[in-house]
Amino acid sequence: MSVLPLVFTSGWASGINAYAVVLLLGVFGATGLSDDVPESLQRPEILITAGVLFLCEAVADKIPYVDSVWDSVHTVIRPVAGAWVGALLAGQSGSLSDLAAGAIGGSTALASHTVKAGTRMAINTSPEPFSNFVMSTAEDLGVAGILTFAMFHPEAAAIIAGVLLLAGLLALFFLISRIRRFLRRRAQRREEKHMAERVGRPPD
Repeated sequence: MSVLPLVFTSGWASGINAYAVVLLLGVFGATGLSDDVPESLQRPEILITAGVLFLCEAVADKIPYVDSVWDSVHTVIRPVAGAWVGALLAGQSGSLSDLAAGAIGGSTALASHTVKAGTRMAINTSPEPFSNFVMSTAEDLGVAGILTFAMFHPEAAAIIAGVLLLAGLLALFFLISRIRRFLRRRAQRREEKHMAERVGRPPD
């Protein structure tokens, strides 16, 4: 069986939470739940490091504006992690070249990271503080659920990940359009207010 669906799903998940992907895959392999996980992801030092970083992300990702800073730092880390995991999975199965798997995992991770980072920036404009916590928790549960599902039904999981990625890109485009319209209207109102003040100003 081709490892491509698992590479795609892990790439999508890496763009959201790369440390969770490494940790979960490592646990799946170490416990014998899956034979598709390379031994390099099962090493204790990798699991411990991924676990600590996952906890750091779990906290930072739920704090308004801190999450956007965290996303900025991980603009390179998440795609690289997606490419690395994809290449390792391909090397383990031998059904897909490492280079192709790395390209698929990395590009998919970059796309899902873009959706996450852009959506968080839009959410941070909301005055209430609970949206970040709800969204972050939903992302963590989604990554864990779909990646676990991919261990048993990789093709179905890849389809779900693809639908979520497409929906996220469309939602992000919609949010950006709304924000741009809002900024244009605000700038126009300021200009109209400034012109009104100039017209109402008495002559020198």
